[in-house]
Amino acid sequence: MSTVLLVIHLMIAAALVGIVLVQKSEGGALGIGGGGGGMFAGRGKANLMTRATAALGAAFFATSLSLTVLSQRTTTPASVLDKPAVTAPAVPAAPGDAPAAPAAPAGDAPRGGILDKLR
Repeated sequence: MSTVLLVIHLMIAAALVGIVLVQKSEGGALGIGGGGGGMFAGRGKANLMTRATAALGAAFFATSLSLTVLSQRTTTPASVLDKPAVTAPAVPAAPGDAPAAPAAPAGDAPRGGILDKLR
């Protein structure tokens, strides 16, 4: 379900970018300078491009909210830190076995530690 919604969301986003780029600029340089054609001026009815932009914007908003709600309903951990740690099963030692003593390092041979690698 979320994959289908994500594909629809991406198609709406691409269409929204495309329709905004195709629209004619009204000039005004972001409201700098005079002119009565501001955002709140009465321009009459909106044309097809303006309505399509509004519809795609509303659809983008709706799919964004839907994807957010769907992602919150998943039961799988969202982070590696949230996953339970995997531990090796404990192997019981035989009664006569003693723990092996660690081998002594031989001279200047590298022991494999991080400090030895920095030298």
